[in-house]
Amino acid sequence: MGWLKEKRVLVTGGAGFIGSHLVKKLLDLGSEVYVADDLSRGRIENISSVSNKTHFYRVDLTKPENCLSVTKGIDCVFHLAASVGGIHYVRKENVGGCTPSLLMNTNMLEATRINNVEKFLFTSSACVYREKNLELNKFREEHTYPANPLTTYGWAKLMGEIQCRSYYLDYGIKSSVVRIFNAYGENENLNPRWSHVISSLIRKAILYPNEEFKIFGDGRQERAFLYVQDCVEGLILAMEKIQDADPINLGSEEVVSINKLAQKIIRLSGKNINVKYGLSGPQGTHRYCADTTKMKKVLGWSPKISLDEGLKRTYKWAERELNVEK
Repeated sequence: MGWLKEKRVLVTGGAGFIGSHLVKKLLDLGSEVYVADDLSRGRIENISSVSNKTHFYRVDLTKPENCLSVTKGIDCVFHLAASVGGIHYVRKENVGGCTPSLLMNTNMLEATRINNVEKFLFTSSACVYREKNLELNKFREEHTYPANPLTTYGWAKLMGEIQCRSYYLDYGIKSSVVRIFNAYGENENLNPRWSHVISSLIRKAILYPNEEFKIFGDGRQERAFLYVQDCVEGLILAMEKIQDADPINLGSEEVVSINKLAQKIIRLSGKNINVKYGLSGPQGTHRYCADTTKMKKVLGWSPKISLDEGLKRTYKWAERELNVEK
């Protein structure tokens, strides 16, 4: 990872969940870090501890002129900015889940071309895949096609992948495409509108009994989760080792049911919690994880933080956050 030392690196969405951890890691590696974020979901508090070491731009990246401005003189772009939220958001928002992301992806790639940026990384998602059977779906990269994502968010990510490949083929833009599977950890949004399953259940456990502990579905859904610091390491390695926009999964194979996940979180709370189920609400893909064969081969890397350790760190952080709210 030493190649990033003294590089001028832009992180879009850098005040968000994954972006804020990436910003701090890049600073540790000796990069000169620039952050572009409109703070619609990100929080300036996420990077306040390093604000004196970064260059921050509060900008709307759906506007081409802003993308041109923030990429001037930049060596590498980590493009994390997207229109995204929890399961309620991605299942209900159609135009909102698609159009802003398509605009940002297009503008950022075109600005990268015009300003001769050396390398570009696009964060795609497991949402480009669709469940194929009732057994565990261990998605390989080639399972994307024939394409049929469940949401416009998934389609926007898939189109971003195609754009990266097109800019590589037509203009030689060195690009990495990383499909992130179920990242979690500190700085994730705890607001129920935006939160994903781990941050949502942790919030419910901390606030219980004032907030009921409800699981969407029957809890038998299965997932593998990727701790955010592992995710960041994978992103940096992908930026270094991939340049032809050939997509790669980034995830864990430590599969757990949502029921088992909930019990782990309940044990961390030390409370006697009555679990309820919302059987009429959205449940997501029933059973899935990333096939990490290509990830291990190309990056020479695997996640290091166990689910138990990652949950413990995330729970402690969320306790501090929610105490501040109260």
